[in-house]
Amino acid sequence: MSVVRQNGIFFGWRVVGAAFVLAVLGWGTGFYGPPIFLRAIEETKGWPVPLISTAVTVHFVVGAVVVANLPTLYARFGIRNATKAGAGFLAVGILGWASATAPWQLYAATLFSGAGWAAMGGAAVNAIISPWFVRSRPAALSMAYNGASIGGVIFSPLWAVGIALLGFPIAAAAIGILMALTMWVLADRFLSRTPQQMGLRPDNDVQPTSSVSSSAPDARPRLGSVLWRDPKFLTLSAGMALGLFAQTGLITHLFSLLTSALGPQPAALAMGLATASAIAGRTVVGWVMHPQSDRRIMACASYSVQIAGLIAFIAAAGTSAPLLVLGVVLFGAGIGNATSLPPLIAQVEFPADHVAAW
Repeated sequence: MSVVRQNGIFFGWRVVGAAFVLAVLGWGTGFYGPPIFLRAIEETKGWPVPLISTAVTVHFVVGAVVVANLPTLYARFGIRNATKAGAGFLAVGILGWASATAPWQLYAATLFSGAGWAAMGGAAVNAIISPWFVRSRPAALSMAYNGASIGGVIFSPLWAVGIALLGFPIAAAAIGILMALTMWVLADRFLSRTPQQMGLRPDNDVQPTSSVSSSAPDARPRLGSVLWRDPKFLTLSAGMALGLFAQTGLITHLFSLLTSALGPQPAALAMGLATASAIAGRTVVGWVMHPQSDRRIMACASYSVQIAGLIAFIAAAGTSAPLLVLGVVLFGAGIGNATSLPPLIAQVEFPADHVAAW
């Protein structure tokens, strides 16, 4: 019992801490990195922006394909090994971005970086946290997903400064090695066990999990083709896909947009401001959310704030610094909720034992 409750802390919260670090490194490198990589490659290689931005798209598309198969990978190799491999793939991928001397090499690198990003992104965080929490899952996911926002705050300026001082290849090698080693240690220490293996129940409850499940009362197993005919699943998937599609597209070019008006270093700080706003937005949602809240309405409100940010970007016309900063704050406020709210919506609408896979 001393191992399970070392210092009186439920082991699940230690897993949340590991997921937080995973999110810091994963988002900082695999999500907030590509927009800065795009600018660095454009300046050093002189390649056309459409060519480089297409590579960014391939990076995220590969990630989406791997995410769809994460449950299978976890079942076959385990979360610990899949996470180690993901960190290694992402490290190799970003080094490939930095070292590419021909476009085909850049596109080859996206296969590694995209696959690695998938194992350190939102779906991975949800799969890591879900076995440990049911009743406290909103709080646990919020804490872990805040690592994604911290990753943006730290890594956006870190990448800009590192590339400026050391060059892209050395910066990529240093950050990639640090990331891979950190996740190797954390995966062995915190991601190698399940509540069942440790004799624990989700939330550290004494009673069976089913008695505290927050899934909807009418939630029933929906598998295979039946799932794809479920309106709740289709609308949730479509809404999340469209939201992330628009969000990722803007973030990919946001650094370049801000650099034109603010300069490289202020633009990097503005990227950090966007992710600081994401922390604030996710925290506000966490405060106002209660068990009876309509989580879809909350998602709509979050997207509405981002739309206001987009209007500010349009009004700025690429020249007005105050409007650009306002747009960063408003758009950033919804970045975190776009990843943290979908699994919380799924939690109350689908069977508890399927949420981690979906």
